[in-house]
Amino acid sequence: MNKYIQVNDLGLKDYKETWDFQESLFQNILQLKSTNKKENVSCETPNYLLLVEHPHVYTLGKSGHIENLLISEEKLKEVNASFYKINRGGDITYHGPGQIVGYPILDLENFFTDIHKYMRLLEEMIILTLGEYGLKAERSKGETGVWLDVGTPFARKICAMGVRASRWVTMHGFALNVNTDLGYFDYMVPCGIKDKAVTSLNVELGKAEVLMEEVKEKLLKHFLILFEAEVKEKTEA
Repeated sequence: MNKYIQVNDLGLKDYKETWDFQESLFQNILQLKSTNKKENVSCETPNYLLLVEHPHVYTLGKSGHIENLLISEEKLKEVNASFYKINRGGDITYHGPGQIVGYPILDLENFFTDIHKYMRLLEEMIILTLGEYGLKAERSKGETGVWLDVGTPFARKICAMGVRASRWVTMHGFALNVNTDLGYFDYMVPCGIKDKAVTSLNVELGKAEVLMEEVKEKLLKHFLILFEAEVKEKTEA
């Protein structure tokens, strides 16, 4: 089992370009697994973690409802945002500058074959990272992602999640609001969940800005511990 992760920090990158890159890595792993099975060989499958910020974009998952996007095509152009229907689970999500988006492209057969456990570990990574900033983040029953003040009238989401998996290979992932312009969430019903607020790390800490690199380092540290993995190679855009 290969527990090495290649970490790629892509910087600020167009959503569609990144999606295409994800898809190519995902399909290459699936192809290698298929060849291994067909030819009865056992070539190691690689694992990747892409970290990225996107220009303003809304994405709608397979089970999502287009009515959860609250603005017209014309208004999208006005606010300099794009929109894509994509192949992950979940409803509508916003990505934008100041938000750390992580795409783990893993062959879970290198780790464990349990999608529920995979999602909970991603949530735990966020919870532990936010804990380092003195925030008590939690899961909300029946609502994927990471929240603050669950079970109170002040419940607010700080990290959204949505994944796709095929033959134990994963793609898509998590989006943690760090210095995000929260005004963009007003143009949608976040994750299809009405009457719940959205927040970001800098708002919770009362800071103008939180260092993105520092947050990425903490996320990666917890990711490696939780998945009992090591960095094979780290590249930056």
